Amino acid sequence: MNKQELINLIKTGEGLMLEFKEGFNLPALGKEICAFANSNGGKIILGVNDEGQVKGFNLSNFQTSQIQQIARSMDPSFEVSVDKVDNLVVINVHEGKNKPYSINSKFYLRVGANSQQLKRDELREFFKEEGLISFDEKINKDFDLKEDFDENKFKNFLKLAKITENQDKISILKNLGLIEKNNLVNAGVLLFCHRISKFFLQGKVTCVLFEGTSSNIIDKKEFDADFISNYENAYNFIVSKLNTKFIIERYREEKLELPKDAIREALMNAFVHRDYFSNGHVQVNIFIDRIEISSPGGLMKALKKEDFGKLSLPRNSLLFDLMARTDYVEKAGTGIKRIQDAMKEYGLEVEFKSTGFFTVIFKRERFGALKKDGVKVTEKVTEKVTENQNKIIKLIQENKFITILELSKLIGMSKKNVKENLRKIKEKNLLKRIGPAKGGYWEVTE
Repeated sequence: MNKQELINLIKTGEGLMLEFKEGFNLPALGKEICAFANSNGGKIILGVNDEGQVKGFNLSNFQTSQIQQIARSMDPSFEVSVDKVDNLVVINVHEGKNKPYSINSKFYLRVGANSQQLKRDELREFFKEEGLISFDEKINKDFDLKEDFDENKFKNFLKLAKITENQDKISILKNLGLIEKNNLVNAGVLLFCHRISKFFLQGKVTCVLFEGTSSNIIDKKEFDADFISNYENAYNFIVSKLNTKFIIERYREEKLELPKDAIREALMNAFVHRDYFSNGHVQVNIFIDRIEISSPGGLMKALKKEDFGKLSLPRNSLLFDLMARTDYVEKAGTGIKRIQDAMKEYGLEVEFKSTGFFTVIFKRERFGALKKDGVKVTEKVTEKVTENQNKIIKLIQENKFITILELSKLIGMSKKNVKENLRKIKEKNLLKRIGPAKGGYWEVTE
């Protein structure tokens, strides 16, 4: 590897297979070597700080021997190679063949751009149950880099990951671990394909809006683009079906009925951590009292109940690493807690289930109004309307696309009386119709 190739590699930033060290700290180097050996291998570059700035480092022959010795002292013994490239040092760590490896009786695994300590039993179970074949790192020979590669999606990812484009595409893909033997691996196919179902039928995402709590479908969308587009389309579908709550404090504040950050976190987890070997797909189900986001695979078998929400064991390490370079994924192992904290702040509950699927269930306020400091959203509205009209308003707040027929069934009122009450509510300037009778939606104005 020459100096320019190394500089291009540094520009991609730290990740699953790349670690920066500004100076020489032997225990820290031992930890990183162990983590890379237990994962997919990688490179440790000495002379670069955490921000990717090249500082330079002069490695002595004694220090070179120390690095090789600490690798040999791992259990089982391991070998690394050390290269000097101008004023930088590259420690090359290949993927271990006798996993798991330990150093000073401690076991480490590479998770995104971090090395995470795990217990031996956790690591052994992880490799046994989940680590034999990694879907996202598998070479995809069906993908044509000329015909199937979407340049716009590639440029969008580089922008999201803050990677400069002053190097050729193939070099960037190689440095990100996305090309093997002149073929794109599955993680790259997911991100840069035109249409995901051409390669993985299970990659599509289905979003369904149900009537009340029944199995009657009101609206259904199936998204079949690339990984990021499918995620954004699914998120927008969810948000479009939620209500905006009006919170009365010193001033009127508009707030979505569920925290957006929690929805994004749960949805991204479903996309990143799902089992892509499964024929199942990510499913979003929206009911009047809850939203369910499900993904095939369930929790990793090596993840213990007490570690749920604290540790991260990505099923798709390369895909997780790529998303961790963007703002879509924050620090590994904190997503579940962020969802819980966000829902707690809203005064709502969230439930997690793991069977053959992993499901996040967001509880919605049915027929209720969001409260802040004990003041109900609909407090002013209820002073101006009848009991039935108040029920209509609350149902519309729950589902702005609700039909007259659905209102009739839920309230137990004839369609004629529903129409008459809607007319009266509109006359009081509490409600207006946006768009046509078919395809439009209601908006509560007070």
